[in-house]
Amino acid sequence: MEQLIISLISGAVGGNVAGGLLKNLSLGTVGNSVAGIVGGGIGGQILAALGTGGMADAAAAGGLDIGAIVGQVASGGVGGAVVMALVGVVRNMMAK
Repeated sequence: MEQLIISLISGAVGGNVAGGLLKNLSLGTVGNSVAGIVGGGIGGQILAALGTGGMADAAAAGGLDIGAIVGQVASGGVGGAVVMALVGVVRNMMAK
């Protein structure tokens, strides 16, 4: 459960950071957050499916491993940024 929450929060942050950096693809604060949350969830699940998430194993061992948490934050943030950028590109293409 912690894995999903970390991925969703870092995805929202990643989406907003990408929206700030890529002004022409920005969806606004709410749009960036929603796209980021979706991307963060997808990115975190892909990382967990590849077996590199490690949070479930670390939690079962009695503690959360800092490396696993950093991995989840990174994958969620990158996933959120990528999905936000893709949605921004599609939106801009449809507006033409």
